[in-house]
Amino acid sequence: MIQAAYIHIPFCEQICFYCDFNKVFLKNQPVEEYIDSVLKELDLTKGDKQKPFQLKTIYIGGGTPTALSAGQLERLLQGIQERVAMEQVEEFTVEVNPDNATMDRLNVLKKYGVNRLSIGVQTFDEVLLKAIGRTHVEENIYKAIENSRKAGFENISIDLMFGLPQQTPEQFKITLQKAFELGVEHISAYSLKIEEKTVFFNRQRKGKLQLPPEDDEVKMYELLREQTSSNGFVQYEISNFAKPGYESKHNLVYWNNEEYYAFGAGAHGYVSGVRHHNHGPLPKYLKAVACGELPRLQESKVSLVEKIEEEMFLGLRKREGINRSLFIEKYNLDYEQLFQVQLMKLKNRGLIEDTTNGIRLTDEGLLLGNEVFEQFLAVLNDVD
Repeated sequence: MIQAAYIHIPFCEQICFYCDFNKVFLKNQPVEEYIDSVLKELDLTKGDKQKPFQLKTIYIGGGTPTALSAGQLERLLQGIQERVAMEQVEEFTVEVNPDNATMDRLNVLKKYGVNRLSIGVQTFDEVLLKAIGRTHVEENIYKAIENSRKAGFENISIDLMFGLPQQTPEQFKITLQKAFELGVEHISAYSLKIEEKTVFFNRQRKGKLQLPPEDDEVKMYELLREQTSSNGFVQYEISNFAKPGYESKHNLVYWNNEEYYAFGAGAHGYVSGVRHHNHGPLPKYLKAVACGELPRLQESKVSLVEKIEEEMFLGLRKREGINRSLFIEKYNLDYEQLFQVQLMKLKNRGLIEDTTNGIRLTDEGLLLGNEVFEQFLAVLNDVD
């Protein structure tokens, strides 16, 4: 049974220079119609109007979910509450921007069962914040945390970024120190990746983007691992660190290669062995739903080979790695036999290691994760 759902809110008041997610400027957008369409997509997916979704995790991301007003958030969350068996939901996360973490919005979130916030901090350095196109200032971060605690939230995650234009390891160390002082339960920290169709991609193409040297980026990641560990956080995935018991249940669904619903424009889901991608442009998404159709841009059935490949590179993202007996139970096959040559090569290079239950990335492997994951792609012709 599918126990996780992602809901996409594509509206933003400002487009960040690094972001390639499906998003549109909020101004003059049909927000109310969009909310109604997302709720209708839930109904179209559920089919049986009487029976609510049985979910353990819900995640509302964007875009910027808190670009919606308190009234619009209430309309969305009330609609979700009417369609989901809320008493079964263990984790309900909403992404929050520091500059619109107002008490009226946060009180609405709390009222309708949201119990985890993911706040997009990125950095405390105001020069860097401006350089990456963020609208908040350092003071907004502290106010957002203060308001969130006042509203009763006890599970707060923050997003950080490193490898930003002209960022130094020293600057990142200061950001980490300030992050720990917030007293949050979870930290996600990602290195900047230059994606197509972003402001940074265009600047890089014109030679106008100055990124830190690779050695500095490695130093920042090592700082991240050292500092989180010494401040009581446990690394449970390449980019994710939690106080014990506060690991993201929703994101573990992805890394465990389990299926999940996805609703909204441009959302990606995985249901009944089929991965799907919704229409991104709002008019196409709205039109499909208005016609009573699931708003699919494309669907692709995941073959057994693809499932196994995904199991390997998603599973190895987790710090505990891949459990061999669970893999055998799931696929009736053994990765040690399927990838004998690749595993030997990676072990010899010191990038993966055996654990009592299976395999995982070494410290060196964490730095070269993509090189490791590539070893498992386009290797298997067919499996019985």
